Amino acid sequence: MKILSFEKDGLPVCGVHHSNAAGQDVVVDLSLAAPDLPGTWPEILGALLLSKVEAAAQSAPAAAQLATADLKILPPIPDPRKILCAGLNYHDHAKEVGADIPTHPVFFTRYPASVVGASEALVCPSVSEQFDFEAELVAVIGKGGRHISVDDALGHVVGYTAMNEGSVRDFQFKSTQWILGKNFDRSGSVGPHIVTADELPPGGAGLRIMTRLNGETVQDSNTDELIFDVATLVHHASTAMTLEPGDLIATGTPPGVGVGRKPPLWMKPGDSCEIEIEGIGCISNRVVAESG
Repeated sequence: MKILSFEKDGLPVCGVHHSNAAGQDVVVDLSLAAPDLPGTWPEILGALLLSKVEAAAQSAPAAAQLATADLKILPPIPDPRKILCAGLNYHDHAKEVGADIPTHPVFFTRYPASVVGASEALVCPSVSEQFDFEAELVAVIGKGGRHISVDDALGHVVGYTAMNEGSVRDFQFKSTQWILGKNFDRSGSVGPHIVTADELPPGGAGLRIMTRLNGETVQDSNTDELIFDVATLVHHASTAMTLEPGDLIATGTPPGVGVGRKPPLWMKPGDSCEIEIEGIGCISNRVVAESG
């Protein structure tokens, strides 16, 4: 199942990608198809209601089936409590930026205001010309918990989505703490939907992951190349904090990023950047200049 969020009357609404009886690709508006369900994905996930979501999508009336092209697609979890990002988590990426291979997962945080959805533009900061692209597989927590073992970790992951973890490199490297360069407003994107874990290999392993900038492939790797896999990341994150339904864990980017190229390659206004992950789909965002 592919679950998502879209904007309706200025507010986020839960939806499901669905092929209807006519073979059309539509989004089922759960506020119409299942008005008794909670109104946010964290609430739905926390209450273990995905089976009811699937049943509602299968039986949705025509009035609840919306054309995808007509919708403003938001990040699948519009306001997650936590966005945790693993840095330096592909062997070749660590090498291309001159970093040692980590012996323990490197985590930093992003905030909801730093990411947009599939219908929205990435904003190129006015104070920097070093706006970089980063394709990432994102694990979405469905079942919360603390001190989760590696063996149990995948049972806490409801599904996976894609992320362009756009980084403003000069601000990232102004200090040993990366948070500033990773949290410019609307600098990254997540989506277009969450594919539930039952439709993908365990841990999202073995998936081709790519970035295309203006149609040219600039990153092309496989999630088998992760240094620390999804189960390990969930385990380590939960050692420090309670994970909650709807939390996102971005798993790091493969080689080919702009900062590692000679000469460097940056995103700029007018560009189009696509992140595609096998089995999940493609999130495509145009890049615009910061206004004001």
